[in-house]
Amino acid sequence: APPPLAPAAGLRAKATQPKLEDRFGRFHNYLRISLTERCNLRCTYCMPEEGVNLTPEERLLSAEEIKRIARIFVNEGTTRIRLTGGEPLLRRDLPEIIESTSELRSQGLQEIAMTTNGITLGRKAKALADAGLDSVNVSLDTLDPFKFQLLTRRKGMEKVLEGVQTALDVGLKVKVNAVIIRGLNDDDVEGFASMAVDRPLEVRFIEYMPFDGNRWDREKLVPYSELVDRIREKYPDFERKQLEDAPNAVSKLWHADGWEGRVGFISSMTDHFCATC
Repeated sequence: APPPLAPAAGLRAKATQPKLEDRFGRFHNYLRISLTERCNLRCTYCMPEEGVNLTPEERLLSAEEIKRIARIFVNEGTTRIRLTGGEPLLRRDLPEIIESTSELRSQGLQEIAMTTNGITLGRKAKALADAGLDSVNVSLDTLDPFKFQLLTRRKGMEKVLEGVQTALDVGLKVKVNAVIIRGLNDDDVEGFASMAVDRPLEVRFIEYMPFDGNRWDREKLVPYSELVDRIREKYPDFERKQLEDAPNAVSKLWHADGWEGRVGFISSMTDHFCATC
């Protein structure tokens, strides 16, 4: 009898491709789970001053449902999970959610991250790290207490800075995200960059983007190239470190020799990264 036919090349490829690979060849290993719509700030570029209509609590994902969704995605190849909001620190069961998610490491999960405004991070960071949290992205748009109140319509900048330091102290990886708006906080750029000189963190500058209700104005946009030029005036050896960028990264990494940390730029308006996002 003749030997059996070998499977077609296309079938072989399909059998070995990652489970969450799309038609463009991108492997989707990153899942974001929103834990709440609630937030204790009212940032001008993000939310109307009066807030937004909230979904009834009984219609939000429960801790058990979050664990189930996380398990399904990890079994399909997800290796990184980010917990977001609103403000995730407002979930009282956040430590339990992180702990149950961390149990999926034996199934392939590699990282649990969280995005936060940092207001209550200082008193919760250790418990979250103990539960299994690996990293935090802290949203902070100014280093001036008065401008912080203007931007967020609330007080608390000092608490955010304390939270950043506490997170570093308990061993979490930390990124500080700043949306730069011309005429409002663009004079903070050099100060933010200086945070990366003696701290093992990443400061990320995000170009000002339009959202419903944030009264976006192109004149307020400070482009990536201008941000780099401003930092180079203070740190002339500030340079691009492209080899350090993660695959499909949205942030372009820069730093200077001797720095403990680095600076990233998310140039969503002037230097798009759609093809790798």
